[in-house]
Amino acid sequence: MTAVLERDRTDRHPALLWAWRLLRLDFTGIAFAALFFCLSLTPSLLPRDWLFAGLIGGINAAIGYGIGVFVVKMVRRFLVAGRGWRRPPPRVAATAKAVTVIVAVGASVLMVIPAAAWQRQVSTLMGMQGPSTLSYLRTLVIAAAVGALCVAGARLLLDLIKTMARFFIRRWHLSDELALFIGTAIVVVLVITLVNGVLLRGFLAGANRIFQPQNSTTEAGVVQPLEAERSGSPESFAPWDTLGYQGRTFVATGPHADELTRLNGAPATEPIRVYAGLQTAESDEARMAVLLSELERTGAFEREVLVIVPTTGTGWINPTAAAAIEMMYNGDTAIVGSQYSYLPSWISFLAHQQKSMEAGRMMIDAIHDRWVQLPESERPRLLLYGESLGSMAGQGAFDWLPDISRMGFSSVLWVGPPNASPLWHGLTVRRDPGTPEVEPRYDDGRTVRFSQGNDAAAIAADTAPPWEGTRVLFLQHASDPIVWWSQDLLFTRPDWLSEPAGRDRTASMRWYPIVTFWQVAADLTNAVSVPGGHGHNYGDFIVDGWAGVAAPEGWSRSDTERIRTALDAAEPVGSSK
Repeated sequence: MTAVLERDRTDRHPALLWAWRLLRLDFTGIAFAALFFCLSLTPSLLPRDWLFAGLIGGINAAIGYGIGVFVVKMVRRFLVAGRGWRRPPPRVAATAKAVTVIVAVGASVLMVIPAAAWQRQVSTLMGMQGPSTLSYLRTLVIAAAVGALCVAGARLLLDLIKTMARFFIRRWHLSDELALFIGTAIVVVLVITLVNGVLLRGFLAGANRIFQPQNSTTEAGVVQPLEAERSGSPESFAPWDTLGYQGRTFVATGPHADELTRLNGAPATEPIRVYAGLQTAESDEARMAVLLSELERTGAFEREVLVIVPTTGTGWINPTAAAAIEMMYNGDTAIVGSQYSYLPSWISFLAHQQKSMEAGRMMIDAIHDRWVQLPESERPRLLLYGESLGSMAGQGAFDWLPDISRMGFSSVLWVGPPNASPLWHGLTVRRDPGTPEVEPRYDDGRTVRFSQGNDAAAIAADTAPPWEGTRVLFLQHASDPIVWWSQDLLFTRPDWLSEPAGRDRTASMRWYPIVTFWQVAADLTNAVSVPGGHGHNYGDFIVDGWAGVAAPEGWSRSDTERIRTALDAAEPVGSSK
C-alpha cells in the first residue's frame, strides 16, 4: 500500500505529472462510462434537447467510469493479486485498450441515432417538435465535457485523501490502511459539511436575495383591486403592498360578478379572494390571524363554498383552478391562500418540503377551527385544493384519509402531488391489488380516486357515480416527473416502470440502476415546459377535476365544456410558479 501512496514520485515535473493524472483514463472505466452514457440516452418521461441529454449523459458516464475503476481494483486485489497470474504481452494489452476505446466511442456515437428517434417519439406523444439526428450529435460534446469535469473533480478528492494519508504515515507512523481510512473520513466529512452547511445554505441564501426583490414587484397589468371582497383592497386588513408578487396577482385577477353573470345567464355574486403574504405580518400566527379577520370581513363563511388553497413555493395559486370553481358556482365562493416562501417551486421542492407541510397544516387548522364553530346548517361547503408542492402542503394537515372526512371537507382536489407526499404515498403503496401504480384504486374508490388527468372523458369516467360522501381526487400524469421522481429510483425499479405505460409515457422507457434516477431528475427542470395535459402542466383539465369532486347540483358535461371555453378565451395572467 505504501508503494501505491508513493508511486507518484518520479523525475517528471510534479505539475506535469499531476495534470497527466487528471487526464489519464482507465480503459475498463472507459467501457463502463460508454455503457452508462448509452443507457442515459434511452427515453425518459419528457423530451430532452441535446443540452440536457449531454448534461445527464456526462454525469452518468462519470458514475459509470467510477464504477468501472472500482471493479478493476477489486478484481486485481481479490482475484488476481498473489495468484501468479501473468500480465498479457504488451502488444495484446495495447490491442485490447485500442479496441475498448474504438468500441466505446463508436457505440456512443451510434447510440445518438436511436436516441434522437426516441426523443421524437416522446415529443410526438406531447404534440411537440422533436430534434433532428444531426443536431442531437451535440450531445456528445456536452457529455464529454461534463464527464471530464466530474472525473477530474473526483480525482482531486482522491489526491487530497492520499496527501493526507502520506502526512499521517510520516508524522505518526500509522499503517497504510488506517491512514487512508482517516484521510477518507476527513474528506467525506469536509465534503458533506461543505455541501450541506455551506453550499446549500449559501445557495438558499443567494436564492432568497435574488427572488425576494421580485416579491416586491407586481406583474404587468395587475392593479390594486377596489372590491371589498378582495384582500389588498382599501378596506382590507392585508395591505396591498404586503401580499407579494403572486398574492397581488391572485387577488387582482379572476372573473368578476358582471363577467360571471354573462357567462352563466344568472345574477352572479362577486367572488371573494383572501390572501396573506409573508410581509403581511411578522409571524405565521399573526398571518393566520389576518387571514381569519379577512374571512370574517368579506363574509367568506356565508358563501356556498369555501376553498382553502395551500400555495406552492412563491405563494402561487393556479389561476385556472381558482377561476374554474368561481365560474362553476357563479361567484358564490371564497378562496383563501397564504404565502410561506419567496423561492420558486423547484427550489422549495428541494429545500422546503417540511416547511410547506407545516404551513399547510397551520392554515387548514386555523380556518377549520373557525368554520366548525358555525352552526352546521350555516357552514359553507369546505373544499381543499393543492397543486404540486401545494398538494403536499395540504396533505400535511391529515395523518390519514379518514381525517379528511372527520374534519368536514366535502371535496378535495390534489394535482401533481410530489412523490414524497405522505398521504399520496401511503395510499399508493396500499392500493387495491391488481391496480397499477400510475392510476391506482384504493378501497374501490369509496373516498379517494386517481386519474391520469389528461383526457376529459377519462376523468369523467374515473369520477363517475356512485361516489357518496367526501370526494378526494388526485390528478397525476404518467409523464409528470414531480409525481414519479424519488431517491428509490437509484437502485429499485418502481412498479410504474414494470407495468404497462400510462397514457402519455412512452412504452420504450426502461429502468436502469442510477441512470433512470438522473434521467427523471433532469425531467424535473423541464416539468412545466410541455403542453397542457403532460408533464407537470395540467392545463384546463383541472376543470374536469373540479367537476368530478365538487360540481354544483345538476351539473353536466356541457357545463364543463362551457367553463373550459370561457377559461381558454380569458387572458392568461399569473401562469408562472
